[in-house]
Amino acid sequence: MASNPPVCDFGWPAVDATLPGVDGKQHSILGQAGPNGLVVAFICNHCPYVKAVIARIARDAADLKKEGIGFVAISSNDAGSYPEDSFDNMKLFAASHGFSFPYLYDEDQKVAAAYKAACTPDFFGFNSDLTLQYRGRLDASRKEAGAENLRRDLFEAMKQVARTGNGPQDQIASIGCSIKWKEPA
Repeated sequence: MASNPPVCDFGWPAVDATLPGVDGKQHSILGQAGPNGLVVAFICNHCPYVKAVIARIARDAADLKKEGIGFVAISSNDAGSYPEDSFDNMKLFAASHGFSFPYLYDEDQKVAAAYKAACTPDFFGFNSDLTLQYRGRLDASRKEAGAENLRRDLFEAMKQVARTGNGPQDQIASIGCSIKWKEPA
């Protein structure tokens, strides 16, 4: 079922946690920040919205690095109910799409809850002070990748954040599959 996250809560402070990465190392979320900011992206392996744009996510992460913006992706889905989102499959997904950024596993879903992540993909763009400046879409793609010449909403917003410290006032929410929360024990 498609889900939309809420609008940007400007100034909300980024939450740190240390999570296992597909590279076999532990990574601090905030440790991935560049000198001009950080994008925290909640994604997963099975979501058609993510699959449609994963090459663009990887491209934008690499391009944002040149702007001094770090990037980290987190999968928080219940892998018990959605085996395609297992940690082993995360490793394959990252390798097959050439991730140049850490892909972290939030098995207990505490990070997704702290961020109030709503869907995959869900993007949180922070400035150099690690306060939220962007919570919007990658571009206008949906379950299928849009035209190659689509405006790169996330990239353009984060370039603005890198230069000014502030995100755009007008933001269009991402859309994607809802986070697959575990049933309470």
